[in-house]
Amino acid sequence: MVRVQTEDFDIAALYQALRSDARNAGGIATFTGLVREFYEPEDEGRVDAVRSLFLEHYPGMTEKALADIETQARERWDVLACQVVHRVGELHAGEQIVYVGVASTHRGDAFAAAEFIMDYLKTRAPFWKKQQSGEQSEWIESRASDELARARWETRS
Repeated sequence: MVRVQTEDFDIAALYQALRSDARNAGGIATFTGLVREFYEPEDEGRVDAVRSLFLEHYPGMTEKALADIETQARERWDVLACQVVHRVGELHAGEQIVYVGVASTHRGDAFAAAEFIMDYLKTRAPFWKKQQSGEQSEWIESRASDELARARWETRS
């Protein structure tokens, strides 16, 4: 299940739905991403207080990209059920931005698939993020560390 939405999500409800979709699950791994209060651009030596983060996307294209990422995870690991919820629009520090839930027969597959999905969401999902800090706003790029995290999956099967 993949959803892109403006409204907040209920982690407990998502977890319960994942549990009911995953018969014989031995483990469920979940991740919830939040909008940080502070942003530290790589190699710039500054810290910006975040007022808001605005996420744009192309409806249809974004959902297809997220579904492709989920499919790749299902092809690599024993995934019984999977959920990806990503918010768009204006979000403020501390708000939930993304949820990934993966159920599997074994915990290792659940952890690996959830981490893989997040690494690919951070670097390959078509979202554009504009951050408002103080009086300035700027578009946020993927970090080099995010690219390295994603790249390690290319050497694993």
